[in-house]
Amino acid sequence: MRSHIKRYFPHISPYDPCTPIRVKTYVVPPSVLIPFQPSGLPMFPLSRAMRLGTLWRDLYSPYHRRMI
Repeated sequence: MRSHIKRYFPHISPYDPCTPIRVKTYVVPPSVLIPFQPSGLPMFPLSRAMRLGTLWRDLYSPYHRRMI
C-alpha cells in the first residue's frame, strides 16, 4: 500500500518576510488510494476495529496532531 502522507515543496520567495516552511505535508484518505475494496483485505480483531473506526487494516488512517 502506498503512503497516505504526502509532501510537497512550496515556492519560497526571497522577499517573503516570514520564516519559510521548506517541506509541507498533508494526509490523503486511504479511500482515495484504494478506489474499490478488493476481497481478502487483512482485518483487525473486532475489539480493535471498534476503537479505530474501521475493520480493514488498509483503510485505517491514523490521526496526526501536527504534520511536520
